Amino acid sequence: MATLDQRPLSLCLIFLTIITVPQFIFTFAKPETYIIHMDSSEMPKAFSSLHSYAVLTSSQLEIIKNSPGYISSIKDMTVKVDTTHTYQFLGLNSNHGVWPVSNYGNDVIIGVVDTGVWPESRSYHDHGMSDVPLRWKGKCESGTQFNSTMCNKKLIGAGYFNRGLLANNPNLTISMNSARDTEGHGTHTSSTAAGSFVEGASFFGYASGTARGMAPKARVAMYKALWDEGAYLSDLLAAIDQAIMDGVDVLSLSLGIDGLALYADPIAIATFSAMEKKIFVSASASNEGPYLRSLHNGNPWVLNVAAGTIDRVFQGTLTLGIGVSATGYSLYLGNFSSCEFPIVFLGACENVTSLGSAAAHKIVVCLDRNDTLTEQVNNVGKAKFVGGVFISNNTDLASFQTSFPAVFFKVEEGRKILEYINNDSEPKASMRFKETLLGAKSAPKLAFYSSRGPSPSCPYVLKPDIMAPGHQVLASWSPNSPVADVVSGPLFSTFNIISGTSMSCPHVAGVAALLKAVYPDWSPAAIRSAMMTTANPLDNTQKPIGDTAKGYGVATPLGMGAGLVDPNRALDPGLVYDASAQDYVNLICAMNYTRKQIQTIIRSNYNCSNPSIDLNYPAFVALYNPIEERTTKSQRFQRTVTNVGDGAATYKVKVKKAKG
Repeated sequence: MATLDQRPLSLCLIFLTIITVPQFIFTFAKPETYIIHMDSSEMPKAFSSLHSYAVLTSSQLEIIKNSPGYISSIKDMTVKVDTTHTYQFLGLNSNHGVWPVSNYGNDVIIGVVDTGVWPESRSYHDHGMSDVPLRWKGKCESGTQFNSTMCNKKLIGAGYFNRGLLANNPNLTISMNSARDTEGHGTHTSSTAAGSFVEGASFFGYASGTARGMAPKARVAMYKALWDEGAYLSDLLAAIDQAIMDGVDVLSLSLGIDGLALYADPIAIATFSAMEKKIFVSASASNEGPYLRSLHNGNPWVLNVAAGTIDRVFQGTLTLGIGVSATGYSLYLGNFSSCEFPIVFLGACENVTSLGSAAAHKIVVCLDRNDTLTEQVNNVGKAKFVGGVFISNNTDLASFQTSFPAVFFKVEEGRKILEYINNDSEPKASMRFKETLLGAKSAPKLAFYSSRGPSPSCPYVLKPDIMAPGHQVLASWSPNSPVADVVSGPLFSTFNIISGTSMSCPHVAGVAALLKAVYPDWSPAAIRSAMMTTANPLDNTQKPIGDTAKGYGVATPLGMGAGLVDPNRALDPGLVYDASAQDYVNLICAMNYTRKQIQTIIRSNYNCSNPSIDLNYPAFVALYNPIEERTTKSQRFQRTVTNVGDGAATYKVKVKKAKG
C-alpha cells in the first residue's frame, strides 16, 4: 500500500475508527462518517498508513479539528448515477479521420468509476490487442464471482471500493463483493467508451449491427464504487485516487452530487489531482433538466457533458383494416401476433377499465389533449388491452418503453387512424414491432432531461462544455440484470438501450482517448479545447440544434455547451485555449474562499498572487443581475491561443453579436 506522501490526491486523507464504550454505560451522539483533509507537511507519523475517512461523533470531530495540520472535513454523502450507431452519427470511420490516425485509441487507458463490469461480455475481448502497456500499475482484484484471470489485454484492471458504504452501514452484507457488475450501468458506460467490435449486437431486434466503443483499441480499467446497496463519496474518492495511482490516461465519471461548493466536493478535489497528473476527466452533467443551474460536476478542470439525441429512431407500425399503414415510435420488446384485432377509440383513456375482460381482445386508441400521456399509458397497461395506440404532441414520444404492445404517434399522423375508426363499422388493425430507422432528420436535439448551466459551484466558467449522444444508446449490459418487464415477465439481455448524461459522458471519454493517442503530450485543457472549438452547433439539416424540452425551441450554450462533439474535426483544431494548474489556482483564489478552503482543493503550497476569474477557456460567460444592474454592463475577456497546427498560420478574429 502506498504511503500518504506518495498519494496523488491534492491532500492527505486520514482514516480513523473511534471505538465507543457500550451504550448501556455511556451514551454518545450517533457516529457519522467524515472525509478528513489534512496538511501533509504536518501529518502525524502514526497516520502514515491510514486511509481516507473517519467514523466520528460530533465531539470527536471537534478534537480532530483542533489537531495540527487539520484543513477541513466533509460529511460523507450518497452519490447518484446519471443513464450503437453513435460512432457513425459522430462521423467515425475506418477510412479516414481520427480512428485510423489514432489506431482506434490503441494503448490509451480509460478508467471508469461506476457499478463494475461484466468481464465475460464480448465487448471486452482482446483479439489482436498488443501486450498491456508497461506503465500500467493497476491490478485485477479478486472477489465474489470475480478472479484475476478474468482480466485480459482489453480489461486490464478491476477494483472495488466500499469501506465508506460499510462504515455508514456497519451491519450491511454486500451481495456481490467484487468488481462484478450486477446492475449493468458500468458495463454499459465502459463499453460505450472503449468496447471492442461485437458483431450481431441488438436489443431484441432493435438497433441491430456491430457494436463498438468510441476507442475500440483503448484499454479499460474499472473501479467499482457504486453498489446495489448504496454509494458514498468516500468510496468514489478512493476509486479516483486509485485510478490516478494506477496510471490511467482518461477518467469517465457518469455520476455526481449536487449542491456542493468546490472545496466541499470530493469529486472536484480528486479530479483537480487528476488534472495535475495530465489525466483528462469526462463527467456527466446530470439528468435534472431542463431547469437552469441544475447540473453537477461543473468544476472548471473537467469536461462537463450534456446529452443529445441521434438520428436513429425505434418504431412500430399499425396497419389498419383497409391496408393503410402508419409508422410511429415504439420500443416494445416482447413478441406480438400478426393477427388483426378490433380497434377502439376511448378518448383520453381515463376510464378504460369499464371494458372489463373485453379489453384483452382489443387495441385501444388514446388521444392526449392535456399532457396526460403518462397517465394514459399507465391506465392502458393496467386494463390489459392487447395493444395501445397513443396520439399526442408530447415532445418525447420516442422515449416511452412499455411493458405491453404500444405505438406512439404525433397528432398529425394520428388523424388518419381516428378517421378510419370513425368511418368503419368494424374497424380492425394489426401491429408490428422491432423496426429501426436510421437517418432521421433534425438530429441531434438536446435531450429535455439533460441538466443545464450555469454551474452552481463555479458560474464564472460556462458549463456544460459539450454535447454527445446520450439518448437511447445501445451498449453491453450485465445479463443477470433485467432490462425490461413485459407481460410474460422480466427480460434479460447482454445489450441494453438506455438514456442519460451517463451515456453521453463515456462517448467523450472515448473521443479524448483517440486524441490522447495522437497527441500524448497535450494537456487535458488542450484536448478539451480541441473538442469544444470544433463542436457542431447545427443538426443534420444544417439548422441550429433544437431542444426537446417543451417550448424551448433552439438549444443554448447553457444546455448543449459548444454543440455536438465532432471527433474528426477535433483532430485538427488549429488553435487551442490551454490552461495550466496555476491558471485554475488563480481562478480558485478569486472565488472568495478562505485559506483553508483553497488549501482543501489545491494543496498546502500554492501561489495566490494573481487571482482572476477570467480563465483561459474556450467559452465566455458574463454574469448579469437585471435587478441590481439596470445600466449597461461591460466585461472584458482575455484569451491566449496556442497554434498546434502544422507550421505558421494566420487567423482573423470575427465576433458575432449575440441576439438579446
